[in-house]
Amino acid sequence: MEFAKVNVEVRSQVGKGGAHKVRAAGKVPGVLYGQKVAPVAVTFDEKSLLTSLDKEKRRNTVLSLQLAQGGPPGKTESITAMVRDAQIDPLSQRLIHVDFLRVDLEAEVNVSVPLVLTGKAVGTTNGGQLHQSMHVILVAAKPAAIPTKIEADVTALDMGDALHVSDLKLGAGVRALLDPKEAIASVVAPKAEKVEEAAAAPVEGAVPAEGAAPAAGAAPAAGGDKAAAAAPAAGAKKEGGGEKKGK
Repeated sequence: MEFAKVNVEVRSQVGKGGAHKVRAAGKVPGVLYGQKVAPVAVTFDEKSLLTSLDKEKRRNTVLSLQLAQGGPPGKTESITAMVRDAQIDPLSQRLIHVDFLRVDLEAEVNVSVPLVLTGKAVGTTNGGQLHQSMHVILVAAKPAAIPTKIEADVTALDMGDALHVSDLKLGAGVRALLDPKEAIASVVAPKAEKVEEAAAAPVEGAVPAEGAAPAAGAAPAAGGDKAAAAAPAAGAKKEGGGEKKGK
């Protein structure tokens, strides 16, 4: 099987100072590791790597690294690898460091694959809301079997229904590394608690229920002279020497 080739060179200058010199020369520093082989510090051309990555698989693209070790001219070692991690400058959006992982085409690797929901859930036509719990799925697969994405059809989901990891249709040689019972998407009813609370909240100026104490500062009800005379005057001290607070 043919894979995109990327030329990389062994670099002798390591550490922050060495990486800075590599970037100043227009290259990107990186590290190649895996398969119980000692890590190798490398350098490569950013454009060469970016153009070699599959537009859909991206970091899950299997690459053929052509490693020049500084020996006789033209002598290189071909290594099958993938991008395990990449650091990007937040301002320039340029690569500043890449970790390459050696892979065996006959051995599984653990990767994250995008999860894409398809269809329109029937529950959403009844006022429900579709909630996606996961956007990537961690799977194990041989490098050549890694899917570009995993699709899940939510058309049959009604109010209160959910899709789980066990419902995913994965390709041959691909297995999920998650609990089969974990939900990936569900249709939930719109939250009505806030509406109910707003309806139950007292409205300013509303007449209190019969027997309820009037609000502080409220005017006595019409015709209530006797009741007004029986109520203590505002600011009057209660027996015991102090006005009680909190009422």
